[in-house]
Amino acid sequence: MSSASAVEHVKRRLGAKRAGHGGTLDPIATGVLPICLGEATKLAQYLLANDKAYEADLVLGIETDTLDRTGTVTRTCDASHVTRDAIEAALAARRGEHDQLPPMYSAIKQGGVRLYERARAGEEIERTPRRVRIDRLDLLDFNPATAHLRIAIDCSKGTYVRSLVADIGTDLGCGAHMTELRRTRSGVFTLAEAHDLDRMDGVRLIPMTEATRLPRVTVAAEYVPRIRSGLQLAPEVLSVPADVYERFLLLDPAGELVSVAHVEGNKVLYDRVFVP
Repeated sequence: MSSASAVEHVKRRLGAKRAGHGGTLDPIATGVLPICLGEATKLAQYLLANDKAYEADLVLGIETDTLDRTGTVTRTCDASHVTRDAIEAALAARRGEHDQLPPMYSAIKQGGVRLYERARAGEEIERTPRRVRIDRLDLLDFNPATAHLRIAIDCSKGTYVRSLVADIGTDLGCGAHMTELRRTRSGVFTLAEAHDLDRMDGVRLIPMTEATRLPRVTVAAEYVPRIRSGLQLAPEVLSVPADVYERFLLLDPAGELVSVAHVEGNKVLYDRVFVP
């Protein structure tokens, strides 16, 4: 099931008028997919910016055009020489920040056309590398007999695990492709908190204020209607701390979300405003 199909399923089951998700999953992937309903759809773009965590299975010695098991095999190579020590070294070299080339089979648009559409048409075009950050890259399991391994990844937004797997295969000199992928965390949301799409009865909806790690600022009740009407106010009027440089949540005295905002000059600008 695609991420869009999952959103539509939840929307129908819960009777929501609006719904969106906070980060697309690969077609073969399972795991955490944050879904926003109603006013919470205004938060989706901030969930996209969240760091992610994954577990991925890969097989050494086989490369595919999609970089995963859904694709056509493009090259095979003997991987019997690869040792656990070599894998550990390859993983260590990929930790930290580096430039990653997005796969051709991806939803990124280039020239107004999604890359996967060009790939299906047999095109291979030049792509712009993107800066990504790998905070964790650990070996969980390795079977030398089958050249199968499982890895754990903590990474920044925009990281393509398929591309990371292919890069690891290249570093080991034998190629690789991803066979399974599970997202275990997306921002504050973990797999332990996730609900199966087939078991939605009695599901607890998470309040918007718990959906993000953005700093929180509580404003006096008298300013809430002014914020919702778009009236710009000075940071000191809203008691915004001087050391808050990023986007933050404005909450009313009851703890309800009023706006996602940021400071520009001597004004608080409202990126998103929420109505009760």
